[in-house]
Amino acid sequence: MAEEEIGVARASSQGEDDARLKVAMEKEKRKEKRKRLLLKEAEKAERRGVCYLSRVPPHMDPLKLRQILSQYGDLQRLYLTPEDPAAQVRRKKSGGFRGQEFSEGWVEFTDKKVAKRVANMLNGEQIGGKKRSSFYYDLWNIKYLSKFKWDDLTEEIAMKNATREQKLAMELSAAKRERDFYLSKVDQSKTLSKIGERLKKKKKIEMVPKVVRQFPQKKPVSNDNGENRAQLSKDILAGVFGGS
Repeated sequence: MAEEEIGVARASSQGEDDARLKVAMEKEKRKEKRKRLLLKEAEKAERRGVCYLSRVPPHMDPLKLRQILSQYGDLQRLYLTPEDPAAQVRRKKSGGFRGQEFSEGWVEFTDKKVAKRVANMLNGEQIGGKKRSSFYYDLWNIKYLSKFKWDDLTEEIAMKNATREQKLAMELSAAKRERDFYLSKVDQSKTLSKIGERLKKKKKIEMVPKVVRQFPQKKPVSNDNGENRAQLSKDILAGVFGGS
């Protein structure tokens, strides 16, 4: 009986080990497959080429640009930098185009040879297309970026964003310091104004002359014999109260 239990335990342990080994092998296979895919993508990325557009014609958007450039080769990724918001506000106020415009852009071709050929062929040439399009007479300003990869662009964009945020923070800090300085000067001016008003009031009070009122004094009434009535009243009171 004990031997049977030992056998069952051994079989169960062997089964668990086999299951763990199978799971570990599957993980290793998935890891190798993912590694092969990454290497394959890295090789594809190494074969890709990036072109730079120093100017994006008005009314040109990413969709229209992709439609035009796709005629010359396979495209992967495309990025256009939006124009400065202040410039967009000024254009709208002046009655110009109210949509989104772009200042520059980058285009990634599947093959770097195609990217280089397209840049050399189109640079300085008329965009053309349909005559009713607003950028029909515009010229291409495109250049192939040798040894430049899309990851370099993302790093550059992140650096530009960080620089812009740092500049904005510095401008906000400077504006806050100016505001605090202005408010302190306003408070100081109010305090000095109140002190001046109190001094003016005090000076006015000191300059006002004291008014001394003069009342006419009445002389004592005398009787016909020239004796003082006050002395007569004193004699009468002395008689009444028995004074000597």
